[in-house]
Amino acid sequence: MEFTDLKTQYRVLQKEIDARMKRVLEHGQYILGPEVGELEEKLAAYAGSKHCITVASGTEALLIALMALDIKPGDEVITTPFTFIATGEMIVLLGAKPVFVDVEEDTANIDASRIAAAITPKTRAIMPVSLYGQPADMDEINAIAAKHKLAVIEDAAQSFGATYKGRKSCNLSTIGATSFFPSKPLGCYGDGGALFTNDAALATAMREIRHHGQSGRYVHTRIGVGGRMDSLQCAVVLAKLGRFDWELERRIALAKRYDKLLERFRPIRVKPDRTSVFAQYTLRTPERDRIQQALKEKGIPTAVHYPQSLHQQPAYAHAYRGLSFPLSEKLAREVISLPMSADLAEADQDRIAAALA
Repeated sequence: MEFTDLKTQYRVLQKEIDARMKRVLEHGQYILGPEVGELEEKLAAYAGSKHCITVASGTEALLIALMALDIKPGDEVITTPFTFIATGEMIVLLGAKPVFVDVEEDTANIDASRIAAAITPKTRAIMPVSLYGQPADMDEINAIAAKHKLAVIEDAAQSFGATYKGRKSCNLSTIGATSFFPSKPLGCYGDGGALFTNDAALATAMREIRHHGQSGRYVHTRIGVGGRMDSLQCAVVLAKLGRFDWELERRIALAKRYDKLLERFRPIRVKPDRTSVFAQYTLRTPERDRIQQALKEKGIPTAVHYPQSLHQQPAYAHAYRGLSFPLSEKLAREVISLPMSADLAEADQDRIAAALA
């Protein structure tokens, strides 16, 4: 059994994927080829945003977003400690400080009611994470940000395609940043990502930053990075887009089926005014180690997203000594993710449920 079944997906889409990749090999424009612009146009239309800028990875997307907002050493960015390391990593890389706010226990997303208390004169932005595929409380977060004149970056690495009050993830704040890592609901065959905004000036800045700060050939008007998404990876995502809506419907249906089968294990809750794309299907149990081992013995793969909160990580712990985020720490001890992809067979779900029971 695959944890994320990319092989079945490829078999279904092989004709489209192979044809798209062959076209790139034939025209030879591997950097900023026509697939890049085509994908950006289609992704912007899908999200409902005015601008989309493809980039080299979801991590690079966060870095470029922060650079476009001119985040500098000494600045503070409010975010969640319960997330993949990239969220905090890019803030630290620019010399700024991640200021952590604890999460909601039932959704594992940042607790918007705690954000205002964390704002200081050094705060420049708020970066909520749409964890496991479900957007955070974006209206509440945007209202706090507007009151304090702060930017909001949605770290939507796991949630492209999700909705919040009828609006698409990545088009819910100042900037949306997503990832096309292979295991994401919409993934390429390597690293890739994208940025979304309705602000023309920010779009220009992010487009230039991803290309070494160039406003024209060898004219570098700002500090930048080599952060472009390859034409080949754009070709893969373009080939997958036609099946994407069906895949999301299937993920949601499979998640609801999991919910019924595994009610006693306290699945992460999805709030009624939004959807999740279930980048991971995650349960909570105080007996995680025992359960993980038992499932492994039955040939069922699992994962832990994430076993340590960011403030507990060795590279970061010294800066947060004495601070505790109890719900993040509790979730880090309890969460376990089960196999999930649009091509997961219901028979395999039944097998997983039986093994858990």
